[in-house]
Amino acid sequence: MVLTSAALLAAHFSFDGDTYQNCRYLGPSTRMYVTAWAAPLCGSAAVVLLLALRRVERRCGGERPGETWRGRRVAVAAVCLVPVLLLVQLASLYWVYAPDPAGGQDCSGLTVTGHIPR
Repeated sequence: MVLTSAALLAAHFSFDGDTYQNCRYLGPSTRMYVTAWAAPLCGSAAVVLLLALRRVERRCGGERPGETWRGRRVAVAAVCLVPVLLLVQLASLYWVYAPDPAGGQDCSGLTVTGHIPR
C-alpha cells in the first residue's frame, strides 16, 4: 500500500502537463484529481492496516509483524516513509484546488499590454 501510494504521487506529478494545452490554461484534469485524492487515502490505509495487523497478532498471541527481521525492516520503512509521503500528498492535493498559477493570463501570466509600434 505504501508503494502504491508513492506510485500514485509520481503519477500525479507526471500528469502536471495536463493543465496547459496550446498555451491555454485548462485547469487540473480528472486524473490529477483522482490521483491527488487516492494517494493520501492509500497511504493512510497502509498505516491503519499495519496497526490493525499488529493488534490482531497481539490478541492471537502469535508473532507480531515487527518481530522477524524482514517484518521489522518493512515496518520501520513504512513508519518512516508514510509521514513524509502524506505531507507531500496533502500538499499536492492542496495544489490541485489552488487558483490558476498564471493569474488567468495564459502562458504563465505573460500578456500583451497595449499596442506595439512597428
